[in-house]
Amino acid sequence: MIFTIALGIVCSPFAAIAQTESKLPLIGYLEFGSAAPGTPYIEAFRQGMRDLGWIDGKNVALVVRYANGRHDLLPELAAELVSLNADVIFASSTPAALAAQSAAPTIPIVIGFVADPVGSGLVSSLAHPRGNITGWSHLTGVALNAKRLELLKEVVPRAKQVAALWNPANPVHGSSLQNVDSAAGKLEMQLHAVGAKAPGKLEEAFSTMDRLGVQALTVPPDGMFIAYQTRIIDLAAKYRIPTMYGVMGMARAGGLMAYGVNLPEQYRRGVTYVDRILKGAKPASLPVEQPTTFELILNLKTAKILGIKFPTTLLLLADEIVR
Repeated sequence: MIFTIALGIVCSPFAAIAQTESKLPLIGYLEFGSAAPGTPYIEAFRQGMRDLGWIDGKNVALVVRYANGRHDLLPELAAELVSLNADVIFASSTPAALAAQSAAPTIPIVIGFVADPVGSGLVSSLAHPRGNITGWSHLTGVALNAKRLELLKEVVPRAKQVAALWNPANPVHGSSLQNVDSAAGKLEMQLHAVGAKAPGKLEEAFSTMDRLGVQALTVPPDGMFIAYQTRIIDLAAKYRIPTMYGVMGMARAGGLMAYGVNLPEQYRRGVTYVDRILKGAKPASLPVEQPTTFELILNLKTAKILGIKFPTTLLLLADEIVR
């Protein structure tokens, strides 16, 4: 088991040792996704640290643990951060936050990308979180699912059969599906909820969509989906399904389009709460904040391969166009 856990570990050189020897404050970073090359989230977090004067190895120690999209690793990785006496834990997503909450009931926890922290039982309320958890929520992300489907319908107006890829292990996706199903009905589309709880189920999920005659697909934010975004994008291309993503980076990586929050910016801003806690603030006194701006990214290269032409109205609305 020690070897298995090691596969999910990426940390600053000698970070744990440095904390023991020099008593540097220790930030534990628990990521449900992967350490794939080019992953922008940890780099955004590090930049946020530098912006606030926190230099890894100099006046703070940063220890990073990746679960690589595996829920079963999260409890052990969270427990390891507790055993290292982390002063604060940054949890990047709902599964990571729940694992940290269970392992560290007293250590301050800052959440970076949690759709519904109240519904997930992480905080009492956004304004008054109480307990040991605060940070950034993506509660508006549930409502964004309807908007994503509307934008997708503009790109494939004749689509009647639409699928939503969802992760049954994600506690937020159940309520999100209700939102998407309601939006699909208003758009005169039939929704097919196709689940994939593990990476090995992704091929089967897309095969099911093909058998159902799915003409369009929406993929909501999820740690496992982010960790295996290349696989999902490749499968969408293989089955030639126009796909809307909830994570901006997936459109830059080859997906057709994406609408949502600038995640790297949210990770960078999440450091502000880590900073305040390291300086003595209590999580219970820090309201959970939410993003107020959202971006639309269109990928012209992928559209051309699929034989799709984006409406002029969307091209004008786009915050970024991948050519």
